[in-house]
Amino acid sequence: MTGLYTQLAAGLQAGTALALATVVDGPGCGAKLLVPAVGDPSGGIHPALDAAITAAARTLLLTGGAALTAYPGPDGERLVFVESFPPSPRLILIGAVHVAIPLHRLARELGYHITVIDARSALATPERFPQAHSVQVAWPDEALPALAPDRNTAVVVLTHDPKFDEPALLTALATAAGYIGAIGSRGTNAARVAALRAAGATEADLARIHAPIGLDLGGRSPAEIALAVLAEIVAVRYGRSGGSLRAKAGPADSAPSA
Repeated sequence: MTGLYTQLAAGLQAGTALALATVVDGPGCGAKLLVPAVGDPSGGIHPALDAAITAAARTLLLTGGAALTAYPGPDGERLVFVESFPPSPRLILIGAVHVAIPLHRLARELGYHITVIDARSALATPERFPQAHSVQVAWPDEALPALAPDRNTAVVVLTHDPKFDEPALLTALATAAGYIGAIGSRGTNAARVAALRAAGATEADLARIHAPIGLDLGGRSPAEIALAVLAEIVAVRYGRSGGSLRAKAGPADSAPSA
């Protein structure tokens, strides 16, 4: 079993999505099955049950969390505990500008894997972004495809420069990124939308872009803007609107706790 824990630790360090299934009661108590999101599992619980447990573990990886399930087998029922270890959410910051500094710090506190991309080498430095996992001096539209943004990825465009942000947004829209946002005023966004539409973006594409970016918190400083942006990213990730909990609380929710 030590080998499975070594594989689990190595996979988590590499950011691989994994689930660990363990028999906690019944025949073969203690047997384990390590299930990656893609590829063959390691270990085994029972040849007649491994396929079903693998499928259940991969479903759990999509939502996170854990589950305790009874599996009837040819030699008796097993109670199997599955704990999922989904990969860290990713944040790709396009533009190594001032607001990106507090944004990358806040995101690191929330467990995001952070990549900063900017073609300007004077701005895109590890010294300016010490909490980032990767700082790339590159044109964003050229660097994004290799990062393969998925639904667990937020792409935030902060450049305020059409030659950066329009190609970056077009490239991001061609991916499965779960969140795409762009900074700028309503006027800036209107001009950007027109340019993206002229470049071939569809109305469905444009609807994916959160702009002006962030929740309406009323902040003005770079750190307050960063908080508003990250708050929206978290709300979108969990399918929420970002409204006040007080506004949605019912009688039971608003009652004081003991």
